[in-house]
Amino acid sequence: MTEYIVRSVVVEIGAPAELVWQVLTDYPAYPEWNPYTVAVTTTLGIGEPIDLTLPAVDGSGGTFVNREYVRVVDPPRHLRYDTANEMPGIFAVRDQWITERGPTTCAYHTTDTISGEYADKVMEMTGKWIKSGFDSVAHALKTRVESLSR
Repeated sequence: MTEYIVRSVVVEIGAPAELVWQVLTDYPAYPEWNPYTVAVTTTLGIGEPIDLTLPAVDGSGGTFVNREYVRVVDPPRHLRYDTANEMPGIFAVRDQWITERGPTTCAYHTTDTISGEYADKVMEMTGKWIKSGFDSVAHALKTRVESLSR
């Protein structure tokens, strides 16, 4: 089976990991700072849905909802969700990592592991868009957290 991993940039954030986690999981505030995931609906309960509202791949200004399922909630280090059986022929696992560097610094990055019968086609059509979106989230998260920690 073909498997691809899309990795965001790693950003160093001048704030404690706990604050980064708070911002990352404050879903009602996403429209204020997150350019790629403009809205989220979830309880963050393990096995529960997480509905991610994303901008249209074609840049038209529209949005669409991508339903995934929460698998790991490990504050303030790791958040994981996946597509389960929502998209036949595609399975995607998203991991978001916060790595403590010291009491007032940490790093953040995210990955998406995409596999399945149609993984090649998904990567061909959306791989650059996913990478760009993940990078934009990493940079925006850094900006948001550091502005709140001042």
